[in-house]
Amino acid sequence: MCGLFEYLIGKSREMIDFELTEDHQALVQTVREFAQKEVAPHIKEWDEKQQFDPSVLKKMAALNLLGVCIPEEYGGAGFDYISLGLVCEELEAVDTFLRVVMSVHTGLNSLTLYTWGSEEQKQKYLVPQAKGEKIATYGLTEPGAGSDVVGARSTARREGNEWVLNGEKMWISLADVADNFLFFCWTDEEKRRRRDHTGMSCFNVERTMKGFSSGTIHGKLGIRAGNTGYFSLQDVRVPQENLVGEEGEGFKIAMFALEQGRYTVASGATGVIRASRDASVSYANTRETFGTKIGNHQLVKQKIAEMEADYQMSHLLWLRAGYLKNEGKPNAKATSLAKWQATTRSEKAASMAIEVHGANGYSNDYPVERYLRNCKAAIIYEGTRDIHTLMQADWALGLKKEKAARRTLPAWKK
Repeated sequence: MCGLFEYLIGKSREMIDFELTEDHQALVQTVREFAQKEVAPHIKEWDEKQQFDPSVLKKMAALNLLGVCIPEEYGGAGFDYISLGLVCEELEAVDTFLRVVMSVHTGLNSLTLYTWGSEEQKQKYLVPQAKGEKIATYGLTEPGAGSDVVGARSTARREGNEWVLNGEKMWISLADVADNFLFFCWTDEEKRRRRDHTGMSCFNVERTMKGFSSGTIHGKLGIRAGNTGYFSLQDVRVPQENLVGEEGEGFKIAMFALEQGRYTVASGATGVIRASRDASVSYANTRETFGTKIGNHQLVKQKIAEMEADYQMSHLLWLRAGYLKNEGKPNAKATSLAKWQATTRSEKAASMAIEVHGANGYSNDYPVERYLRNCKAAIIYEGTRDIHTLMQADWALGLKKEKAARRTLPAWKK
């Protein structure tokens, strides 16, 4: 019996190793030092001015962060998908706008091209994106279509060997910064009228194409340092080779991309929880009331304990999703669960951190109010909290299954 027990323990360790590798640890240290040196001293100013220093993107590229999990053959660093999660957690522990860059550039766009793009598209778009020579984003949401993807109105009509694209996308991260865009639209008008998603397709679009325009949204609640905006296509002509996947696969590609984006959001939100916990611990160990440090008060301890528990649970959830991605296994359910729980718990942690700080927490002299403003967006995008609640219920009830697609995220090549 003892031998069987030891065998089972050994097999479980082969399946999931909770220890980070030396490469993982070195990556975490590199990203942490970068964020603390290049961003932390300036983030309050950038948040107030509602813009970041563009040189940050070049510095991220120099560290190979923008292509961290893209294979070396396509210009990336060749790290695994857990590494992508570690980068996102470290970056968002300083500010959300940094993680958003990873979400849209790497998660939503580059991993989609890596999986669904033709070899020609990978060489033309993925390679410079992985190297950080070009910045990319993702265009799905429209003024009248968010969670209701098939409510989109953007269209593409074919003329010979070209497609003519028209439409407007809204709430697009890096809209005024990115060079390359994934554009989702209807290519079958009859299917659009029937709300049949197999009439949607996906295209690569470049900022320099005639008929492209973009703008920035001001007055956001949070992620003020980051760029969020809209872009519009008016009779933009793209060649047939810019069609990603096959005609009619746009919806499937969009859902695939969102799955990768959700993974980055989950790991990033875990960074918010950790930052909220660390700020609260630091404050509780220095602030005194009633003749003692507030860390000695039971209700303050309770809040910090809950932040610790929420951090550990969220961290394990996104690690599990990353492990499944590394193995090339279905992970839509695990990724959805990680995104749902981490973002919900990040809001809770940031709110409690403000309470620990008292009146000071309401001032931007301390970072916790920014954590709360920033974390609200993640509860909405990449599938709202309510959408993920329903998805998890449907999986539990057996009403929803993980469906095999024509293309799946390639397993990490060790």
